[in-house]
Amino acid sequence: MNYTEKDIAKMIDHSLLHPTMNDEVLEAGCALAKQYDVASVCIKPYAVKQAAEWLKGSDVLVGTVIGFPHGSNLTAIKVAETNQAIADGAVEIDMVVNIGKVLSEDYDFVKADIKAVFDACQAGGAILKVIFENDHLPEDKYKIKLCKICNEIGVDFVKTSTGYGFFKQEDGSYTYNGATEHDLKLMREHCNPEIQVKAAGGVRTLEDTLKVRELGVTRIGATATEAIINKIRGKATGSESPAGY
Repeated sequence: MNYTEKDIAKMIDHSLLHPTMNDEVLEAGCALAKQYDVASVCIKPYAVKQAAEWLKGSDVLVGTVIGFPHGSNLTAIKVAETNQAIADGAVEIDMVVNIGKVLSEDYDFVKADIKAVFDACQAGGAILKVIFENDHLPEDKYKIKLCKICNEIGVDFVKTSTGYGFFKQEDGSYTYNGATEHDLKLMREHCNPEIQVKAAGGVRTLEDTLKVRELGVTRIGATATEAIINKIRGKATGSESPAGY
């Protein structure tokens, strides 16, 4: 085994984003994150201030999402969200790109949108993770261009997915692919070495975590934190929250 429990725990951003999660569930999720000493919680924006209190005295960082999950907010609103989140105690910001603008190939807009949030993060002492939402990007050219833009700006992380990028299947149902091996390899290849890669969507087991780790991933978004860590400890797997992240 070439990893420790702490190595894996500090890869995990424990996801507390599902819309049905009430305040009791969010507080319990922060307690679980604290218990397992993960890297961070990624919590719904309204609960950032509470999470900062719940996690006080631990090494678990507080993160939240901006423009979630579709990235369509005005840039000014994304910046305002970011400033508020930082004021409330967030030190990690996961923003969604404007997907429609990416597909329109209006890359000046896309770059300005990311840069505005990046500047707000820099001013507030937070790091920025840029979510591509790869399930909605049908060709690699979009993902490669986003990597280049992120290189130019100097963001801290690129991230595959929100975990909520559902698209319609042939049978009429909706699902998502999340963090695929193809996309992770592509993003690692086309991003500067100092930009880290976060895999989100479908990473639910220790085996999944080790697989993406081998691809150069340094963070995962996960609801199955308990199951992942308990697998290392040789215990029965724990429960997973609704909807993978």
